[in-house]
Amino acid sequence: MPWLIKSDPEEYGWNELLKDKSVSWDGVRNYAARNHLRSMKKDDDVLFYHSGKEPAVVGIAKVGKEFYKDPTAEDDTWSSVEIVAVSPLKKYISLSMIKAEKKLKDMLLIKISRLSVMPVTKEEFDLILQMGS
Repeated sequence: MPWLIKSDPEEYGWNELLKDKSVSWDGVRNYAARNHLRSMKKDDDVLFYHSGKEPAVVGIAKVGKEFYKDPTAEDDTWSSVEIVAVSPLKKYISLSMIKAEKKLKDMLLIKISRLSVMPVTKEEFDLILQMGS
């Protein structure tokens, strides 16, 4: 199953992930997002989305390690996964482009915009890859 994760580029952006090659995706403090982290499987595809001033899908990553206890949490309530950089998109896909594409009208990114970790359908994933190539 493909996924989308959001990050504010001022905190941790795509360029940092490319440099680091992989990162523990921790600090998520929303129950729905946590449950999505717990559903991620090794090698699942991930769209890396910059939130903030210029929201856009900017790169493709993979799940490198399935969920484990969030190292930034004091208890077992919260989970993390390892995210591994795969490749940047040739063309960033802005939120306005996503909203303008009728085939993406049901995407959770539009319907539940505050959620930081969410599933996407294979069709949504493939279309965004096509738009970004």
